[in-house]
Amino acid sequence: MRRYTRLTNGFSKKIENHEHAVALHYFYYNFIRKHQTLKTTPAVAAGLANKALTVLDLVAMMEAEEKKLGERITSYLPASSKSQDSK
Repeated sequence: MRRYTRLTNGFSKKIENHEHAVALHYFYYNFIRKHQTLKTTPAVAAGLANKALTVLDLVAMMEAEEKKLGERITSYLPASSKSQDSK
């Protein structure tokens, strides 16, 4: 994972951003990515999930959590949204 390498554009300058990137990576690795030797995801092989998830499933889970909380999970906005908000 390139987040661990300081000489790349993906290097996390804040520890909080690094934690979130690592969490997303591990979720993808264990619940979404089908491994060659297992022919399925590690989560399905271990019995933690009934089926391999997709990125759309991850987004749906995040949206459901935000709806339950009544607010966004993060205050992050894309660069184009930030410039529009300041106008």
